[in-house]
Amino acid sequence: MMDLHEAPLLEKSAQAEENITTENVSLPETAKENKLVENKLSREEIVARVKELVDQPVESVKDEIDSLKQNYYKLRKNEVEEARRKFEEETGDTSGFTPEPDECEETLKGLLNVFKEKKAKLLEQQEKVKEENLLRKKSILEEIKKITEDSDNINKHYNDFQQLQQAFKEITDVPASAVNELWKNYQLYVEHFYDLLKINKELRDYDFKKNLDLKLTICESAEALAKNDDVVAAFKSLQTLHDEWRAIGPVAKELREDLWNRFKAASTVINKAHQQHFEILKADEQKNEAAKIAICEEIEAIDMTALKSFSAWDEKTKDIIALQERWKGIGFASRKVNNALFERFRKTCDEFFKQKAEYFKRVKDEMSLNLEKKKALCEKAEALKDSTDWKNTTDQMIAIQKEWKTIGPVAKKYSDAVWTRFIAACDYFFEQKNKQTASVRQVEQENLLLKKAVIEKLNALDEAMAPSEAVALVKTLMAEWNQIGHVPFKEKDKIYKSYQAALDKHFKRLNMNETKNRLNSFTSAVQQMASSDQAQNKLYRERERLMRSYEHVKAELQTYENNMGFLNISSKSGGGMLKEMERKMQKLKDEMQLIAQKIELIDENL
Repeated sequence: MMDLHEAPLLEKSAQAEENITTENVSLPETAKENKLVENKLSREEIVARVKELVDQPVESVKDEIDSLKQNYYKLRKNEVEEARRKFEEETGDTSGFTPEPDECEETLKGLLNVFKEKKAKLLEQQEKVKEENLLRKKSILEEIKKITEDSDNINKHYNDFQQLQQAFKEITDVPASAVNELWKNYQLYVEHFYDLLKINKELRDYDFKKNLDLKLTICESAEALAKNDDVVAAFKSLQTLHDEWRAIGPVAKELREDLWNRFKAASTVINKAHQQHFEILKADEQKNEAAKIAICEEIEAIDMTALKSFSAWDEKTKDIIALQERWKGIGFASRKVNNALFERFRKTCDEFFKQKAEYFKRVKDEMSLNLEKKKALCEKAEALKDSTDWKNTTDQMIAIQKEWKTIGPVAKKYSDAVWTRFIAACDYFFEQKNKQTASVRQVEQENLLLKKAVIEKLNALDEAMAPSEAVALVKTLMAEWNQIGHVPFKEKDKIYKSYQAALDKHFKRLNMNETKNRLNSFTSAVQQMASSDQAQNKLYRERERLMRSYEHVKAELQTYENNMGFLNISSKSGGGMLKEMERKMQKLKDEMQLIAQKIELIDENL
């Protein structure tokens, strides 16, 4: 029989048990570390299996579904890595690699979302049941309390008391926040009941002994768990032992505190080991989180707009791959951020490779367009390379070469070939031109010597020769002059002036029509140009020269006319200067008229 004075000690024991229990439930929630055997199913078979499981009870399949999910993404990762390896073997580079879309993943995500909703509903239902259980247990405690308060009829209530105990134990799940308070009150009322219960000593001692044996067994189990290296498993088992301890009735008063202290000591060892384990795990997770955030930020900081070449993209790709390898070597972050970090990392990497693929495609498209443009220029150069219209073709070739320089690069495998083709056509033309030009220059030098010889003959003409004979010789020399071809361009005007000066001297002396003879001489020259190669080009060039001469003479005449206003014609010297200027002005007018006639003559032959 337990006396009422024992109640304070029992309260102390219950309070101590409450403390250790409160310590247990305040620890961080343990991570599920189920060591599941690797599933050998394919991704399609995994999806099919998940589809079968989602309709089954959540509690019975949740571990298998988690395992299947992990195996699915492990398989997917391995497939992508294998595809990347093959791509690299085939191309020698992974820069353009893009994984094939995963058609099964959306189906899997849909199934997992369905299961997630079922799981949430189950938890909601369980919480509702726990609240209902809490109300039932509180109601039972009130009944037990009433029994303990009826001390006069305590023996009569023994059977009722046992039934209430059984009913209390059969109700299991309640909200975690209420567990300690429930068991504290239960133990208090039970101990109070036994203290008040006036039953025979043998029955009480029998219950105490039975409870002692059970609690000693629990103590031994707890002490064995304290030596277990698997602190997570030990902690889980300890919770079960505490549940069993609570369900066992009291022991003899003199043994209660020592027995409880023994169990409490073993529990404390396990709890501390468990706490240390998760503190270390948390520190590692925080370190891993910081390392993963740093990698994400490093990739996000890449200015992809500054990557303007294949080599720049390739160098940055090496950095990304190195960061991916570093990521693989980092352990898990905390569960609440680990998935989000991985999604951030994957999204950032995907965006980089997407931008790279777009850049490569854009540049390759530009190179293809550049290749077509350069091929077109090759065709133009090849069409012109055999032309003998040296002036126009040279201008066209130079224009083509300038246009070539404005076109961007082409792919390496075409670059040398298209350049060789283009430069071959250009070189061929200019080599032919140089050969022709060298030949023409030699002929022009010979013509220059011949024309100088004609001028020397004109200058050496004997003034004592009979006029008729002299006129005939001058005309012969003029015909000889007209038969001689072109001279070097830079010598043309100089030699022509010397020739005209020699002719003018004889025209004046022999009373020959200077203008008519000069025009006749030019007519022969025009006819010679009109019948030569590149006639149009030569005539146009001569016309341009005459137009320049016309403008030059016109400007000189304008100068004389302007200077006329400054002369003092009243003086003797002024009158002489006026006559000289009028003579020069008339000569310039005659020269302009002759040039105009020459231009008309060229126009008739164009």
